[in-house]
Amino acid sequence: MRKSFKWRIIIIIAAILLAAWYLYPTVRLNFLSEEAKEQMDPLALYRLEKKAIKLGLDLRGGMHLVMEVDKRNLTKSEAEDALDRALEIIRNRIDEFGVAEPVIQKQGGERLIVELPGLQDEARAKELIGRTALLEFKLLQDDEVWQSMLKKIDQNLAAEGIAPEEGEIAEEEGETFPELFEEELQQEQVPDQETVLADMPFSSLLLELGTPGERDYLVKEENILRVEKYLNNPVVQDQIPIGSQLAWASQDEEFSDVVYRRLYLLRERAELTGKTLKNARVAIYQGSDIKRANKPYVGVEFDRQGARDLARVSAANVQKRMAIVLDGKVYSAPVIQEKITGGKAEITGSFNMDSARDLAIVLRAGALPAPVEIIEERTVGPSLGADSIRMGVRAAIIGLILVVLFMIVYYKLAGLIANLALLLNVVFIMSVLAGLGATLTLPGIAGIILTIGMAVDANVLIFERIREELRAGKTILSAIDSGYSRAFRTILDANLTTLITAIVLYQFGTGPIKGFAVTLSIGIVASMFTAIVITRVIFHFLYAPRPQAQISI
Repeated sequence: MRKSFKWRIIIIIAAILLAAWYLYPTVRLNFLSEEAKEQMDPLALYRLEKKAIKLGLDLRGGMHLVMEVDKRNLTKSEAEDALDRALEIIRNRIDEFGVAEPVIQKQGGERLIVELPGLQDEARAKELIGRTALLEFKLLQDDEVWQSMLKKIDQNLAAEGIAPEEGEIAEEEGETFPELFEEELQQEQVPDQETVLADMPFSSLLLELGTPGERDYLVKEENILRVEKYLNNPVVQDQIPIGSQLAWASQDEEFSDVVYRRLYLLRERAELTGKTLKNARVAIYQGSDIKRANKPYVGVEFDRQGARDLARVSAANVQKRMAIVLDGKVYSAPVIQEKITGGKAEITGSFNMDSARDLAIVLRAGALPAPVEIIEERTVGPSLGADSIRMGVRAAIIGLILVVLFMIVYYKLAGLIANLALLLNVVFIMSVLAGLGATLTLPGIAGIILTIGMAVDANVLIFERIREELRAGKTILSAIDSGYSRAFRTILDANLTTLITAIVLYQFGTGPIKGFAVTLSIGIVASMFTAIVITRVIFHFLYAPRPQAQISI
């Protein structure tokens, strides 16, 4: 046997062994039962899943989102790269969230496509992705400013004859404050309902909690919509002091089975923002405060400039309250006890581990340059994905069986050799997908089916050339060599043009089209190797020792 064929045999064996190595995790994972997966070491299962072929959204199930960036409030320079910045920030958030093989790409100049295969908690993911994450530290206005504003609002509403319907005040006649507030609230005689409605149409919906200097204003859950309606009224907006803003707490609170939400009056100018944030992490409170014991919070750390700003602001406002505001919602408003050094602060609230972790993720990833709106949402259930896999595999098997039967019937032993090369072609495609960490999609299965037909087409060309050489009177080995040599250029031209098309589809196509282009490109290269190299080596292995034998073709 010629030396060149020995090297080809070594390359073929090495390629088959390498393919088996990359495909082993996929095969093993698919043959594991659910019980075996549960009993398996989680780290080992994670590593096995990471090495196995990953399934796309249409096969595995998950979420497809089309998001639009709102550039209306951006300057021209800010709007130019807003989409790129939003894409990068959303990508960082999703990467930390832990979704395997997400697809995040631009569509046009204002939209983003986000695909999250295998996603379980859809609502949480949407909240994480769409959150603007603008972190600000703002001082609270003094209680005197609050009281003055409330008085003016009540006077102007009463003068305009604007009042809530009867029965909508926070504390009706005869109702007592919750026991939790009894020691903290000033004990005043509750006036009759008609007087309250006439004189205090707005402040009657608020409940005062705490002592002067640390006083908060709470709104009952059933009155929140009414208060928001008032806040949108120009009569009320005109009485908000210049340089101030009203902001709701991020979470509701429950006292004695009654749900409330705090309303804050903040200074509009932020003393510090998240632009100088260096890190954010989740921690469990281990201090002496019983209310916070063993509860998660988010610890934030600023860079050198942020640490200097925090130290300067805290030193100038000791015994004043500073609100930690994220996307316009107040998470906490602690009293500054002393100058804060070291550039570290805590964001507390009604967190569980998931919500605290999500907040830390969006803070680390940074704020979106502009709000994003979900304009299209599509969810693919796991059962639909399983149906797609079953139908796609069935189509591939039926196509493969028909091709195999045709080749055996028409080309006999040569057809059997072509079928062996065809099987190896599919193995090589799947192993390359596993090795590259690529994702198999339904269009990707279509690409594999198309590759099967193209691989057979190459063998048909070769076999017909060999037949022509045999009819011309050449020996078997000479006919085989001439057949492969003469068919090579035609096969190369056909596959090269298809490969160029696949590359263009991958470059300019979206998710499903890219999946088709990936498997088609891999399949073209694999089919060239199997149809030209492997089948030729097999022919020489069979007929080189018996040059006078009758070839079955």
